Amino acid sequence: MYKKLCLLLLSGIVFLPASQAQLLNKLKKAASSVSSGSSSSSGSVTENEAGSAIKEALAKGIANGIANLNKKDGFFGSEIYKMLLPEDAVKIGNTLRAVGLGSQVDKAILTINRAAEGAVGHAAPIFVDAIKQMTITDALKLIQGGNTSATDYFKSKTTDKLKAAFSPVVKNSLDSTSATKYYGDIVTSYNKLPTTRTKANPDLQDYVTTRAVSALFDQIAKEEANIRANPAARTTDLLKKVFGM
Repeated sequence: MYKKLCLLLLSGIVFLPASQAQLLNKLKKAASSVSSGSSSSSGSVTENEAGSAIKEALAKGIANGIANLNKKDGFFGSEIYKMLLPEDAVKIGNTLRAVGLGSQVDKAILTINRAAEGAVGHAAPIFVDAIKQMTITDALKLIQGGNTSATDYFKSKTTDKLKAAFSPVVKNSLDSTSATKYYGDIVTSYNKLPTTRTKANPDLQDYVTTRAVSALFDQIAKEEANIRANPAARTTDLLKKVFGM
């Protein structure tokens, strides 16, 4: 199932199709199938149940995070996640707007966000792999942790790997949405201005990769906190049992 999921997600930089719910359900199953062992019918929680519950909570956060971001305006229409220009390029945007080239800046910003929206659809296999590597000992510690302890754990374990895997995907997405072109246009226009003394060319690929990864972790953290605090968010018997302790 894991290999099939990877093939589905890596088939192209596109938004999730109409069968999105089915795809995300596969993600949850792939993640939850990692643990093994019998469950307890009593009120006590076994180690395997604790591990499975943490993995299920994370898989749910991943699925919801991808669903929220991997769609039109998932970034561009969000007050929280919308990407403007990289910090090193803010001066470029302000200068071009001042000389009547604001439309170029707007096109660059729109296409940058579209690239991020397309790229996050490829996060699932990376997170599933990280969930598969989680030990029972790790899970037991996280059950009793803070509101986002599981997310924080995965952030520490997977950020570098996720960024490395994301980077070429982001590059392809930037190219396919013409973000690379429009961004290149504003940098070129800025560098040609007679008032420009220092030429600029900030790293757009790294900027979008970093921001996309950060947005995914933020979504997962919110879902984890919701599961811990809100009984209605515990949508399976296992989540109800373990997080209702």
